[in-house]
Amino acid sequence: MSERINDKIEEMRLLLEQLLTLIPAEFEEYSHDYKTKAACERYIERITEAIVDLVFLVFRAKKLKIPEDEKSVFQMAVTQGIITADLSAQLKNLKGMRNILAHEYGIVDDEVIYKALREELERDVELFLLQIQKFND
Repeated sequence: MSERINDKIEEMRLLLEQLLTLIPAEFEEYSHDYKTKAACERYIERITEAIVDLVFLVFRAKKLKIPEDEKSVFQMAVTQGIITADLSAQLKNLKGMRNILAHEYGIVDDEVIYKALREELERDVELFLLQIQKFND
């Protein structure tokens, strides 16, 4: 793998590791701790942006047709065999959540964010990194 891809993978692992140290064990604690919520939300944004960046890096490294925009990046990654369709759906949901957080498209549902933090994000990021590494081997 290219050095840039390896660096982005390491960045993602570090971001995820840092995020996991912040997530409270109980929703009540999360919902009342505005600093923790803000920090967790920012980590979601940064991890999601790193995922998109990494997919674009893989497209460039493999000299594949570059997606025209971020909206199509995950579907094109499926088409190229980089990630599975199931993971693509999860990443699209994560990107949607990131957009809500970053652009305040609506009221943030703390329960949805907390559930993603506790049950989905780590699993999806690790699966994404595994699929990226497998594709690049």
